[in-house]
Amino acid sequence: MKSLIMTLGLAAAAGLSQADVLYSNGPVVNAEGRSIRQTSDAFFGFGAQAKSGNAVAEDFTVTGEGWLLDSIDFFSFQNNATAFTLQTVSWSLMAGDLNTGTRVASGTAGLANGGQVGYRVQHNALNNTVRPIYRVVADIDDVQLSAGSYWLSWSMTGSLSSGPWIPPTADGAVGNAMQSGAGGSFVQILDNGDGVSLPFGLNGSVVTAVPEPASVLLMLVGGLAVAGAARRGSRKT
Repeated sequence: MKSLIMTLGLAAAAGLSQADVLYSNGPVVNAEGRSIRQTSDAFFGFGAQAKSGNAVAEDFTVTGEGWLLDSIDFFSFQNNATAFTLQTVSWSLMAGDLNTGTRVASGTAGLANGGQVGYRVQHNALNNTVRPIYRVVADIDDVQLSAGSYWLSWSMTGSLSSGPWIPPTADGAVGNAMQSGAGGSFVQILDNGDGVSLPFGLNGSVVTAVPEPASVLLMLVGGLAVAGAARRGSRKT
């Protein structure tokens, strides 16, 4: 009985659902595992090299009662990589304006290999394997975000001399991704005059409304009633 009461009470107090994918800004590659640079594109990817002070950023919106983040998925490549070469990520979450808003959380984390997802290729060289794109996962200390607009910025390290580079989303969506060069202010990324969108993912739990004390009490009473009925039933077997 004590365990039932504790379980109900903890679930109500936490107000969280099971960990899940909260947000995905993709797709990273198409059905054939390719991120294709079209003739109208000027770049294969955008620099996020921490050693040079370069970083990229994307915005997202938290809905409902809020989110509890516990990990972030990034997607990147280094030219001529024949194995996993990505090492660390420095990330930051800003509320409001990217350059002048409020920093909510930040950190540096080692990158876990989430697997190769495909290749960044030229439209007329679809089988080129010079730029393998990897999903990399950064476990972070839990960060709770209330509903609102945020920016995620990040820079990375890798063991090769070229990159890390961040590919645009494979659907060629026009977006408002930003980039900082050599530690300067963030400005919008333009590829042949158009804004771009960068892939990333946020993982964690959705925060749900915490019941009023009276509702919690009803939950506990209901649990007691169910448990009592089950006990009486067991005596009749």
